[in-house]
Order: sequence, then C-alpha cells, then structure tokens
Amino acid sequence: MQASLLTMLSVSTIAAEVTYPEGWIKPGESGTFKQSQTHSNASGKVKVLAEGQLVEMSEHPFFQALSENGRACISCHQPSDGLSLSVKTIQDVWSGTQGRDPIFAAWDGSNCPDMPQKEKASHSLLLDRGLFRIQMPWPPAPRYGKEVTPDFDIEVVRDPWGCNSSQKYGPDAAEPSISVYRRPRPVANLKYLTAVGFAYDPKQGVALPRDEISGEFLSGNIMSDNRSVNLKAQMQDASGTHLEMLAALTNEQVEKIEGFILSIYAAQVEDNDAGKLDDGAFGGPELLRDSKPGQLGSIGRAVWSEFEPWEEQKSTGVTPEQADKRASIARGARLFREKMFLISDSAGINSPMGFGNPVLNSCVFCHNMSQMGNDVAPGQVDIGTTTKPFAEPAPELPLFRVTCKGDPHPHYGRSFLTQDPGFGLVTGRCADTGKITLQSMRGLAARAPYFSNGSAKTMGDLVDYYDRRYQINFTEQERQDLINLMNSL
Repeated sequence: MQASLLTMLSVSTIAAEVTYPEGWIKPGESGTFKQSQTHSNASGKVKVLAEGQLVEMSEHPFFQALSENGRACISCHQPSDGLSLSVKTIQDVWSGTQGRDPIFAAWDGSNCPDMPQKEKASHSLLLDRGLFRIQMPWPPAPRYGKEVTPDFDIEVVRDPWGCNSSQKYGPDAAEPSISVYRRPRPVANLKYLTAVGFAYDPKQGVALPRDEISGEFLSGNIMSDNRSVNLKAQMQDASGTHLEMLAALTNEQVEKIEGFILSIYAAQVEDNDAGKLDDGAFGGPELLRDSKPGQLGSIGRAVWSEFEPWEEQKSTGVTPEQADKRASIARGARLFREKMFLISDSAGINSPMGFGNPVLNSCVFCHNMSQMGNDVAPGQVDIGTTTKPFAEPAPELPLFRVTCKGDPHPHYGRSFLTQDPGFGLVTGRCADTGKITLQSMRGLAARAPYFSNGSAKTMGDLVDYYDRRYQINFTEQERQDLINLMNSL
C-alpha cells in the first residue's frame, strides 16, 4: 500500500513538472482545432486559419499518436510556429518536459539513436538548429518506378555523432544509408506549393512528371529534396520515419490528413512596430485562402506589391513610428523585386537553364510566386548553403566528399565537400548535389532558424548570407528594410 502511494506521488510529481509553451498542442489532445487563432512571436503575431468543418483533435489522425514513439503530425507542425517548429519552442519544450516530449524521440529527434538519449548533448542539432535526422538509402531508392544508378561516389569525411560511420545506420550497414539533418517544412498554404506553373522542369531541362494516379503534373515543391512527389507520398514517408509506424497509414487516414492540411493558411498579421499587416489587400491568411488558382503565378500582381501603398503612407490612425516601419517594409518589397545583382554558380539557376553564369537579376527571379514568394517554376536549386566553398564551417554537421564519376559538377568540379547532398541523394545525379527546394515565405517570423540546415539563426543572418554569397553589397538601410519585409510576411 505504501509503495503504491509512493508510486502515485512520484507519477503526480512528474506530471506536475511538465509544462509546455503557450499554444502547444500535444498528440491526442481533446477539443476542437480553432478555425482562427493568433500567436505571438518576436516580431509580432502570426495567424492560422482552418477552413471547412470543425476538427475534433482526439479523433483526427493529424493529431493522434499512431505509433509507440508517442508522436503525431502535430508534434512537428505547431500552429504557434506557422505549422513548423522554431528553435525557441523546441528549447522551451525541452526545459518544460526535461526532454521527455516525443519530439525528442531517439530515431530522428537525437543526433543518432545510439547516443544516450537522456543527455541534452545527444539532441544538440535539434535544440540548437531545429534539425531532425533524415536517413536516406544509399544508393538511392527507385524513383518513378525505375532503379537509380548514382553517377557519383560519396565518402564520409566528418561524422561528429557516429551515425554515418555506424554499422547499423551508415553506408557500410546491412541496409546502407546516409544521415543528413534538416528543418521541418511548414504544412500551411499548401495549395501554393502544389501549384504548377510549367509543364516541364526548367531547372533540369526535362519534362515534368505526372502523378501516377491523378495524372496531374507534380510541382516538386512539397519536400526539401523532392523525395516524395505528392502529399499522399509525403504522409507515408513521414509516418514510417518521423512517427516510426510499422504499418502504413490507411487510405481513410491519408484522406483526412490531406483534407485538413490543404485547409490551413498561415501568415504574419501584426508587426510590433508597424501594427496590423492584414488590412484590406495587405496579405493575411484570408487573402491566401481566397486567391484563385489563376492568381498563383507571378503574372499580374507583382510579388509583395500589396505593401507599396505604405511607402508614403500619411493616413490618419497611423502613428509616426508605425508609418516609418511600414515605409521600411514597402522599401524592402521594392528591393526584393528591383535590386539587381549577379547570380553565379548556382545549380538550378545558372545551369542547366541557359540563363548564363552569372546572370543579372533580383530576389524575385526565383522567389516569384505572388503572395507566397516561392518559385512558380518546378525544381530544386543550390545557393550553396550546405556545400563548400559557400557553406559555413559547422563542425557539428557531417561532411561528405562527393566525387563525380562522369561529367564534373557544373560549378564545383569533379570532387567537392558538402554537409548535405540534398536532391542528389534522391536522383543519384552529381549535378543535383546540394540542390534544395525553395521555402515558402509566409509566417517566416514564427519559425526561425532558416535554410534547410538551420544555418541562419535570424532574419539578419539570412539576408547577410545572400549578401556575402552574391556580393550584393546591401547598405545598412537596405539590409534592415529586407529584414522588416520578411518578418512581416
């Protein structure tokens, strides 16, 4: 009796110690998902809209823990973080649960499953960079029903956590694989990411594939490396890896999750200094929800042009401080479209598209989709965030030597170093090494850090990377204007 009482007290004490950040939704939580909700972040507030019928979370597969590791889709796609996860939130969850939340599951929430899971250092990539481990088969899995024979060799040069030299997980394992580490992508505004602006992939110079079931063209914008070609395939990939499900999702579960995530829209709606961002045509989630398919491309309204009226705003009801910040955001939008610089040595841009190397253009050259800022043209690009000589040193990340067997890489030569071969791990093509799918740009302020490897901890770091990479030479005012723009999206 006494032992039972002590056990009950111990369990009660543990439960009392567990706290979560405001707005956090746990797997299996009861109640309906709010169809309109607003969450604060360092720059202001992000708003999330859910269209359609009310969703009872405890009965919906997006919110249910469907496997033994205790995770659900919601674990890594929180509304308060724009349907992704910020490092601040991850750190708060660790502190509040002493590392016991399912997002820290050994398989991919730690640097390697072999490491001591109770130690904070074993989860450093997730806690410091927001990175989950992605284990990719090597050689690549069949693609579009065809075997993939890689035209490059890959050698592990640096393996700080042991996964890539492990006899269980590495390239010498019984089932050879490569472990890379990436940020979770947001599951909001997906109708924009599945939209297709071309019938071919201009970044590879090949015909755009079609979905085997629907017959529709595939956008290639859903995952960072395009390994899952549609939402249904992405769900099955995530259920078998991040959720560690032994059985595939049922068709009913897939349909429910797909319907739900296609109903979600998210955008920043308030800035700490500029005030409301979603008045009228100024770009909140309602605008994203109501835009028709014909308005998804870059033809018509220019990217971020909704902010132009703010450049000289003197209307009543706006304080001088708000007017100054709004003018800065408007200048940032104009810079984004009109500031020209030389784009060089970037696969998917300079090759094989035929624009030349370098090519003179602006940010909107690639971030061209109106109201969203991702790319209308399908395909992946490499701006160097993970590959030498442009990537940061990052000794905490693995490093691989890629050696092309045939033609050398168009920009790196025959042999080069990368932290993440990206799209090349899917296609097996040396020319695709380092390529990553462009991010959507809505709700950015809610989900720092940035880039697939979390190398830009702040929006300033992101702008500074582009400035160094392409030698743009932003003035301090231009730098701040661009930061203010992107924090307002």
